[in-house]
Amino acid sequence: MKLPWLTLLFQLFAWVLSAKGAALHSMEEDEALDFLLQFGYLQQPLERVSHKFTEEEIEVALRAFQLASGLPTTGQVDVATLSQMRQPRCGVDDPFNERTLKYRLLGRWQKKHLTYRIYSYSKDLGIPATRTAIQTAFKYWSDVTQLTFQEVRTGRADIRLSFHGSNPWTCSRSFDGPGHVLAHADIPELGTVHFDSDEYWTEGTFRGINLRIIAAHEIGHALGLGHSRYPTALMAPSYSGYRSPFRLHRDDIEGIQALYGKKTLSTTAPETSPALSTAPASALKPSKVPDPCKDDLDAIMLGPYDKTYAFHGDYVWMVTDFGTNPPLKISTLWKGLPGWLDAAVHSPRTGRTYFFKGTKVWRYRGFKLDYGYPKPLTRIPAKIDAALYWPVNKKIFLFKDTEYWQWDELGSHFANTPRRISTLFTGAPSHLDAALTWENGKLYFFKGRSYWRLNDQLLVERGYPLSTAERWMNC
Repeated sequence: MKLPWLTLLFQLFAWVLSAKGAALHSMEEDEALDFLLQFGYLQQPLERVSHKFTEEEIEVALRAFQLASGLPTTGQVDVATLSQMRQPRCGVDDPFNERTLKYRLLGRWQKKHLTYRIYSYSKDLGIPATRTAIQTAFKYWSDVTQLTFQEVRTGRADIRLSFHGSNPWTCSRSFDGPGHVLAHADIPELGTVHFDSDEYWTEGTFRGINLRIIAAHEIGHALGLGHSRYPTALMAPSYSGYRSPFRLHRDDIEGIQALYGKKTLSTTAPETSPALSTAPASALKPSKVPDPCKDDLDAIMLGPYDKTYAFHGDYVWMVTDFGTNPPLKISTLWKGLPGWLDAAVHSPRTGRTYFFKGTKVWRYRGFKLDYGYPKPLTRIPAKIDAALYWPVNKKIFLFKDTEYWQWDELGSHFANTPRRISTLFTGAPSHLDAALTWENGKLYFFKGRSYWRLNDQLLVERGYPLSTAERWMNC
């Protein structure tokens, strides 16, 4: 007698499961439809607020998405398709159709030297690591084209980068919280790049979202590239995760070179200035390749493109967060510049770099010698020890023995009377080897194998001096 009731119970349970499965399937279809609309695979007609898409329209859009994602082109909402739609990705539309087989070009800049400015930073990485990631991201593109990029700290830049969350007042395209849309950018010449501050931004790890790779992708949009249909390309819509080493895909390179041309010799080597014929051809004495972990510094500066350059003898090397690059001849970068420098300083105020040796000063813009240089030094002694730019009063400080001079480069004059180093820079050493103001705004003095860091009040901070080799060269 109980068997019919049990059968009915099972039938009712099966009916509930069937209804739940149908509802879930309907939800998945709605999710897929929202995705296709959000990212440009389906276009809502302007004359109708709500348009019911036909099965054929949806199938064509799904096949286009599947083709661009490297999936079987079934035209159906299957598990693999929905899983791909849920991957973290860029917020820019995918202008794909079934005939799109390579890179898409969305615009271009009418110049090849572009400035950029970072307005806010990742709270996960902090300021230095954020700047390094974005600098490296720009370098992927400058390495394969005639483009050059320069970061600026003030004023309006061509490309402007910032982090924000889901606040609609911050951006008309607010983000959706952690996951899914990671960043978005505008095409030339709007120059806006936004990152979702709710993401966990990282570097050098498979955890979180790699800022360097995502920044390079969004910069690609800001330079005029659309999305690539190759899943392993940088400009693919979805984020495929951290990769080390990371390289541009052939489709990325062909796309950017179609806009800005290939890298040529004239863009990889500094131009020759008319004044070079009067400049010294070589240093007074040759030097062996220095060891950044053992050799003292002749000079150090935060120079062109916000790279840190260290000098010894005839050589220069770049100091990075991960150590030092191999030393190369100074003349490889700055044609006509001798070795065994006394001091070097870069001015963010004018974009000029000054090198001092003996009784002369050389002035460069980027890596090109300004016409008429080198020039004789006046009103300061020869063979200075060090130089730095101080952003507080926008002047260059020159150091020799126990004294310093202030120089207003726009006024082209030096302070008439030198002052003792100890009267302004409390606790700092004299008879310096090198000095600089670094990207964190702090001053650093170098002498022998040690360095001192000064705070905003120009006082040496507690715990200094420290080892230059260990802390700066990562030895």
